[in-house]
Amino acid sequence: MSRRYQGGFITASYNGLQVPNAPTIGTATGGNTSASVTFTAPSNVGGSAITGYTVISSPGGITGTGTSSPVTVSGLTNGTAYTFTVVATNAYGTGPASAASNSITPAAPVTSTVDYLVVGGGGGGGATIGGGGGAGGFRTASGFAVSTGVAITVTVGAGGTALTGFSPTPAGSGGSSVFSTITSAGGGGGGGNGSGAGVSGAAGASGGGGGNSSVSGGSGGAGTAGQGNNGGDSTNNWNGGGGGGASVAGNGTSSGSGGNGGAGTANSYSGSSVTYAGGGGGGGANGISIAGTGGAGGGGNGSYLDATPATAGTTNTGGGGGGGGFASSSLPGGNGGSGVVIIRYADSFAAAVSTTGSPTITVAGGYRVYQWTSSGSITF
Repeated sequence: MSRRYQGGFITASYNGLQVPNAPTIGTATGGNTSASVTFTAPSNVGGSAITGYTVISSPGGITGTGTSSPVTVSGLTNGTAYTFTVVATNAYGTGPASAASNSITPAAPVTSTVDYLVVGGGGGGGATIGGGGGAGGFRTASGFAVSTGVAITVTVGAGGTALTGFSPTPAGSGGSSVFSTITSAGGGGGGGNGSGAGVSGAAGASGGGGGNSSVSGGSGGAGTAGQGNNGGDSTNNWNGGGGGGASVAGNGTSSGSGGNGGAGTANSYSGSSVTYAGGGGGGGANGISIAGTGGAGGGGNGSYLDATPATAGTTNTGGGGGGGGFASSSLPGGNGGSGVVIIRYADSFAAAVSTTGSPTITVAGGYRVYQWTSSGSITF
């Protein structure tokens, strides 16, 4: 305290009174990672006009500044409970803090869009110099709109059933996979041996390869634009055509070899690069031709020896099954691989309210990722 004479009277000037009094705290509201804090200016502004206000969080000491109410504090952590105080500043310094505000817990906003990968089930392979199964449909995109409060359907397509012997019809096609309004068709089954004529592969997301009877061959099945490619034709005796893949059509046969399955397509929505939807390789005949190999992305290999059976398409890749060959007797094809559904969105948004079907859920690389290997649902 200092004293001075003025007009015959002693007056006091208290330096502590030159800063503003504490503001009166109001209501704090918040969402995502910020809060808006209201307050009332102090009745005593001190020795000069107030130049600004600072709002301080507890815990964390995160601040926000402004010249009037309300003041926004950013950088808060979702799920943490905070209270806030406010101080006023003038030319002489900063005054005392207000009382604490009400407590708030910021919650992340709900996403309105997702990125998706939907892969259908792969087709089964034909038997007895059979064609490889076509790959399941491959569809992916970003920015797909989703609604809140409504369960969104997720269906994971099963792999198609392979042929085990002579058949006038191709192997089973894969099942469709679905996310909301997005459907990826199953791959077409590979053609087999119809006891006298090669059977054509079935149409699908990617077509199955044509089968052979050692006398004549069948055509590859047609693929679906935007999901896959055609299966390979069986044009040489004792060779089955390769199933189509997401990126490349199945190979037709050549002298001495079954057709290779078409290659699939890589995608990193799961958190690492994985290739999906490869076509199955065509079958051959022991001593006459070798089998085709499966396409990258889970396509199964064809067979031509008793000791080397056709392999199935890889589970949850939508790969087509390999075509069965002919050795001492008819050799069966391989089953198609099941499909998969993956969605992701930025991890700054809240987790889904609920899921069914037991998806694998990961948070990494800036994304929340949900991966279904069996059918279910998700609600935001």
